[in-house]
Amino acid sequence: MELNSKIPDGSLDQKWTKYKGNVRLVNPANKRSIDVIVVGTGLAGASAAASLAEMGYSVKALCFQDSPRRAHSIAAQGGINAAKNYMNDGDSTYRLFYDTIKGGDYRSREANVHRLAEVSANIIDQCVAQGVPFARDYGGLLDNRSFGGTQVSRTFYAKGQTGQQLLLGAYSALSRQIGKGTVEMLNRHEMLDVVIVDGKARGIIARNLVTGELERHSAHAVVLCTGGYGNVFFLSTNAMGSNVTAAWRAHKRGAAFGNPCFTQIHPTCIPVSGDHQSKLTLMSESLRNDGRIWVPKHKEDVEAIRAKRLKPQDIPEDRRDYYLERRYPAFGNLVPRDIASRAAKERCDEGFGVNATGEAVYLDFSSAIIRYGKAQANVKGIHNATDQQIIELGTKVVEQKYGNLFQMYEQIVAENPYTTPMMIYPAVHYTMGGLWVDYELMTSVPGLYACGEANFSDHGANRLGASALMQGLADGYFVLPYTIGNYLADEIRTGKISTQSPEFEEAEKNVRKQIDSLLNNNGTEPVDHYHRRLGKVMWNECGMARTEKGLKWAIAEIQQIRKEFYANARVPNQSLYMNTELAKALRVADFIDLGELMCWDALNRNESCGGHFREEYQTEDGEALRDDENFKYVSAWEWSGDPSAPKLNKEELIYENIKVQQRSYK
Repeated sequence: MELNSKIPDGSLDQKWTKYKGNVRLVNPANKRSIDVIVVGTGLAGASAAASLAEMGYSVKALCFQDSPRRAHSIAAQGGINAAKNYMNDGDSTYRLFYDTIKGGDYRSREANVHRLAEVSANIIDQCVAQGVPFARDYGGLLDNRSFGGTQVSRTFYAKGQTGQQLLLGAYSALSRQIGKGTVEMLNRHEMLDVVIVDGKARGIIARNLVTGELERHSAHAVVLCTGGYGNVFFLSTNAMGSNVTAAWRAHKRGAAFGNPCFTQIHPTCIPVSGDHQSKLTLMSESLRNDGRIWVPKHKEDVEAIRAKRLKPQDIPEDRRDYYLERRYPAFGNLVPRDIASRAAKERCDEGFGVNATGEAVYLDFSSAIIRYGKAQANVKGIHNATDQQIIELGTKVVEQKYGNLFQMYEQIVAENPYTTPMMIYPAVHYTMGGLWVDYELMTSVPGLYACGEANFSDHGANRLGASALMQGLADGYFVLPYTIGNYLADEIRTGKISTQSPEFEEAEKNVRKQIDSLLNNNGTEPVDHYHRRLGKVMWNECGMARTEKGLKWAIAEIQQIRKEFYANARVPNQSLYMNTELAKALRVADFIDLGELMCWDALNRNESCGGHFREEYQTEDGEALRDDENFKYVSAWEWSGDPSAPKLNKEELIYENIKVQQRSYK
């Protein structure tokens, strides 16, 4: 497999401008005769489908939910980054570019990241025009707050529901095109294969999740916007329906899979409470703006808290270890997610975890409440305000900024976070790996594109907070609409793609064969049994910390899980109609194969970088130790036909505009 990143020539800040000025175009009259399929209708998919339809293409959009409004993008809480420098604190396009490269531990492609930083400001203008209710300051201007890995405030937000508001904006744009008839919306449909004709993606095989029928859909190009694969760990912050099937089936048809082991562990999640759980809940990184993270300094206090003899608010300041502020004074509680997560794990591994399982730290807002309360007392002219008045005034400010997040926490944990510090612990959240794409967002299969979290392109080994929404909307609104034309310019004479070709027949036959095999397996164990087993292996051996020994064991164990799954997995309902267990079985089969590839990738990368932490490769003070001489590349894995024998291809990463150096947030 030859990897051509198609990075344009010229200076970094002119690459995108020159590309747009010279890219081939499709005549508006010709766009009406070109079909594009968009799979997934989250932020990337909805914005891509709406934009392509507005441009004149004939678009067919699919989602497995009952409505595009239920895409997992809705769960993003804290905000979206953009280099507009509204706070006059020195932000710029270059600084956003640099923070992203550094935050990803120098494992992302310069040209793609700079383009992302360039178009970030346009995203905000677009969303404001759509009516997205971003927070505003006293003067009416859009407000900003800080996120991890930066020293500026560039994150635009809508309380703690930014993803929901942005998705409603994109959904409105999509709905307009559905109403015009330029987008055919297929809800409750799941893509199960990509159809390749003469080396080009020419359509998909999809399953109607209501009737169970298999459908053939043809197009001149296919765009995958199907999100990440965090649910390979079973427990994650992802929606339970989030899966890797579309991307994995594309991989098996020839699309390289880039950096699969680069997964992000989010430091501020509600801790696991028991084996009954099927997912975890994220508490927004925005909380780290005002919340301070700590554990007790002394183990006798830890034991007293676990035994409920002592409350955390009763521990005085001099007996608290604000370990992020201690270890990383320049960034404090706003270090990048991978660093904050490992620091929490280190404290808990040393015996300072504060819940019954020993896997939780505190996120405390008492200092912020006092600080805001004193400021509000001055504003209101309340001199000599009492402690109670200060607390009441400060609580109202915190409630205005984070109220819905606090409500969510209290409903789940049954504790008031205004008076008792939140308990948090790292959990699987985002996947930086994904289908390998070039500068045009095309995979290694011509005509097959991947946008948003489904591709690998922009974040390297770790994603900065508030950059997922930025990438999804950048790809859908401002990148793909330009780049896809460069490919489709050659398709104006192709004509309608037939679904009666041997390639469609063969693809549908293969999907039907797998479905029949699972339905008639007559096994005894439910599908979740194997998913949970896989998740525990992945979390323990390919999660926050990895070792050569553990990864080799994990590969062998996953191979055994696969064997048992196909021999003994049970799909209790033999009907095709509304068979949710069948849909789950198909997804878990792909997770098993992906899990093994993730372990191969982690085993191959003999270094630590970002979210990939090999215990054998760390500095004296426990930080990630990269090997730039041997591993400064994108690992682009090729399907060989055997999940236990993947083929590795490498895209070397070249940095011409920044100095590659050891990350430091101290």
